[in-house]
Amino acid sequence: MTKRTLTIRLSPDWKADLRATARKAAATTYQGEVLAFDTPATFFGRLTERRWELVRATQGKGALSIRQIARLVSRDVKRVHEDVTDLIELGLLERDEKGVQCPFARIHIDMELAAEAA
Repeated sequence: MTKRTLTIRLSPDWKADLRATARKAAATTYQGEVLAFDTPATFFGRLTERRWELVRATQGKGALSIRQIARLVSRDVKRVHEDVTDLIELGLLERDEKGVQCPFARIHIDMELAAEAA
């Protein structure tokens, strides 16, 4: 089984990233997956420190219940459930009949800030 990888990018042209990802998906070998955000504000608004903690806590652990995840991070079950729901929507976590898991062995963040041309 191929270990899955995810690259998170900040890209104002997220539609181009989506097209590039579709081309990669058509390739015969697995080349990873991409999650793109159009602005730093969107990125940091959706992937808060607590949500990153959930991703990290679930990475490589297999399927877990929400209650198990809450215990791992010492947080309230209701709040963990809310954050897990958002992370599933983003594709960083996945849910099936066995529970919730982070399917990615590696997550890379590609972010660059450059001065605007004068």
